[in-house]
Amino acid sequence: MKTVSEKAAPAKQVPVQVPAGKSAARVDEDWLPVIVGGLMILLVLLGARLALPAFKWQSGPEFAAAAGRLQPAAVRLAAEADALGRAELGEAGRRLDTALAAADRSETAVAAGELAAAGKALGEEPIGKSAAGLAKAAGDAAALRIGRVFAAKNLLSSLYIGLAFMVLAGIGVWLLGGKLLPFLAGFPVVYALAWLAQLIAGNSGLNYLGLEYVIFALGLGLFISNVLGVPAWLKEAVRTEYYIKTGLVVLGAGILFPEILQAGALGIMQALAVVFVVWYACYWLARKLKVDEEFAAMLSSAVSICGVSAAIAACGAIQGDKKKLSYVISLTLIVAVPMMVAMPWIARLLGLGDAVAGAWMGGTLDTTGSVVAASSLISERAMRIGTIVKFSQNVLIGVAAFVLSLWWSLSGKGSKGGNGNGSGVKRPKARVIWDRFPKFVLGFLLMSLLFSFVLSPGLVKQTKSLLGGLRTVWFALAFVSIGLETRFTKLVGMGKGKPALAFLAAQAFNVLWTLLLAFLLFGGKILPLPVLK
Repeated sequence: MKTVSEKAAPAKQVPVQVPAGKSAARVDEDWLPVIVGGLMILLVLLGARLALPAFKWQSGPEFAAAAGRLQPAAVRLAAEADALGRAELGEAGRRLDTALAAADRSETAVAAGELAAAGKALGEEPIGKSAAGLAKAAGDAAALRIGRVFAAKNLLSSLYIGLAFMVLAGIGVWLLGGKLLPFLAGFPVVYALAWLAQLIAGNSGLNYLGLEYVIFALGLGLFISNVLGVPAWLKEAVRTEYYIKTGLVVLGAGILFPEILQAGALGIMQALAVVFVVWYACYWLARKLKVDEEFAAMLSSAVSICGVSAAIAACGAIQGDKKKLSYVISLTLIVAVPMMVAMPWIARLLGLGDAVAGAWMGGTLDTTGSVVAASSLISERAMRIGTIVKFSQNVLIGVAAFVLSLWWSLSGKGSKGGNGNGSGVKRPKARVIWDRFPKFVLGFLLMSLLFSFVLSPGLVKQTKSLLGGLRTVWFALAFVSIGLETRFTKLVGMGKGKPALAFLAAQAFNVLWTLLLAFLLFGGKILPLPVLK
């Protein structure tokens, strides 16, 4: 029989074990991207203006092809100038014609400058404006040398950006209680790979095909992981979720509600119809194929909303398996490549109008960059409508994350001791739902609201390009990290191919369903087309 003192003795507290070289986290991991992303945005708003490095370039044959496309315009301009008695402008046009015919970059740059000056001297005359446009196109093409990427000034800008990211990301690692010195040793390698991915994607030919830096960042990481192997000292700097969640917080600054509303109710209607119908179709199909609920939720979010970002938000909402998330991310990016190349060709083959083609691509391609690249091959109008539709879907990341975390918590899915259907599981309190909700989504929405309704339009416009470039760096770091963490041997056997089958079938349904919606909403037969400003 126990004594009173024995009964009263408090339970012995077991201290939490912290891995060697690490300290206890100073900040909750869920809030860290909001803090770091918010700090970066605050610094930019307060006047920090680091110059972004340039990555666009053309090879010699690519410049020759561009010169060949511009040369007829130079011939026409010279003839028109002569007919109007504008001798100086006509001579400048002929010099540009000669330089373009020779595919001489240096001479083209000089001739473009002379043409711009001659056109400016004519003031508001239409031919002067035509000359200015041609001069800019030719001058820009001539400037796209690979050498400018490796110029001292550009490399210095790359170094400054890298140091800024290492400091900010390092602060985050310290707040998480991570191994700061190994992180600082490995980060330059991850950053260099991200830089190289942007350099490859900067080629005009690859850019024309819609191949983005995310593809090359993933590919470089996969090559190292699966062929060379990832050294132990590098692993502390490989932090996929930290980088991409922070990038998504910064992305919020570029999702402006006034721009989304340019397409009126049409863009929002299509986004809602695509997200909810395609999400349910993918989830239903995945469950029919006996893919587990966790996997099905991440697959459905990726295929229906905006690919990788939505998959990460879904994983956070359900506190899912990171290995399954890596599978979904890799699958999403692999499938995206042929879609980016094929969809503009199919749109032309079907004779789709600009608005329909743009809305179709905006609803099916997974990233804003891929939508811009693909739809711009159709027209400027197609690109603008596609971008607005994609922005409308991006906004739904927050809604989807909230609904998913609410459903997952109330149904008891993933609860310890539960059966996956919620039976016998006590209904969670509001705190549990709050704990499940991915906090970076709040940061994303907060930044979107701040830049849409609080800050002045002038400040938003002034910081847009820089914040967009900084967001690209976060995403490039993230996709390099995804590749470095992914092993094909582990992915191939996961789910016996059923998750991939569910994703591909759902993506096919997504393409057809979104095409039907684009016809109905943007075809101009039933509803009037939106007026874009």
